[in-house]
Amino acid sequence: MNISSQCEGLFVDINDTLYCSMPDHHQVMKRSLNDPVMASNRVAAGTGIGGSDSNQLDGPGGIFVDVNLDLYVADCDNNRVQLFQPEGSNSITVAGSSSQNPTIALFCPTGIILDAEKYLFIVDQDNHRIVGSGLNGFRCLVGCYGMGSQSNQLVKPFSFSFDNSGNMFVPDRNNHRIQKFLLMKDSF
Repeated sequence: MNISSQCEGLFVDINDTLYCSMPDHHQVMKRSLNDPVMASNRVAAGTGIGGSDSNQLDGPGGIFVDVNLDLYVADCDNNRVQLFQPEGSNSITVAGSSSQNPTIALFCPTGIILDAEKYLFIVDQDNHRIVGSGLNGFRCLVGCYGMGSQSNQLVKPFSFSFDNSGNMFVPDRNNHRIQKFLLMKDSF
């Protein structure tokens, strides 16, 4: 996939479509990995002009595509997470103060994962924490007491990943470490 600027987020969906978020161009691009033509990139989200309208993004980072091909975008500079449904150009704010059910304020979300139960996990970079959704809305999971270098604190996390047991791994960028947080059964 040839792109015209840096790729901040990367995702491959169940149909082998590659997605790349480009924060400097305020878009998410996509390309089928089964298409032999290299010039076949298509816009998956965003207009190319930074903004906060439902069809716009401003500094998109992490992306996630579920089995329904719904695209979730961590829209950093708008402090929200957007949901773009297949073939739609307008989005729905699913997390952040501008969402229909604003249960959490975000400050530059940069990473997102949706689990099998459709619970959303978000790296809230400039709040130095990881938040997750549950039956009662969003709540803080890691870094809940401010930034720092203690084992329960983060400084500028950017992304995260889960292992097969449900444990979370977080690159704690400014603390120069990768932290592992153990799965807590029934924590939601």
